[in-house]
Amino acid sequence: MTRAASIPDTLTLHVPFRIVKRGGRKEMLVPAGQNAPRQPSATVIKALARAFRWKQLLDTGEFSTVSELAHKEGISTTYLARILRLTLLAPEIVEGVLDGQHKTELLKAAVQADFPSEWEAQRALSLTCDTAS
Repeated sequence: MTRAASIPDTLTLHVPFRIVKRGGRKEMLVPAGQNAPRQPSATVIKALARAFRWKQLLDTGEFSTVSELAHKEGISTTYLARILRLTLLAPEIVEGVLDGQHKTELLKAAVQADFPSEWEAQRALSLTCDTAS
């Protein structure tokens, strides 16, 4: 059995991407129109974990006020209150964020005071955030 064409010794593969710096880290970006698997950032995971931990500390009565908890954590009360808003996200949005299915713009919007607390409104907003850009 013989082969009609020989296999070349060298194979060249062209993968279009560029490297950008974000927050002291390097990220690989693919060109617009190309799909790449999304992964949640460590910052997003940390913010969600903190939010739910702080909520549990407040719910169990270990800390009676947000100010008391913020003082213990060594952070500002306003920062703690903004991050706590992440606990109001619809459960499937939280899961989607952790699975890398939602963009971080959604979480940036979620910590703003005018973000809707109703889950249906959040779902509609998450669709617009994911289709934008």
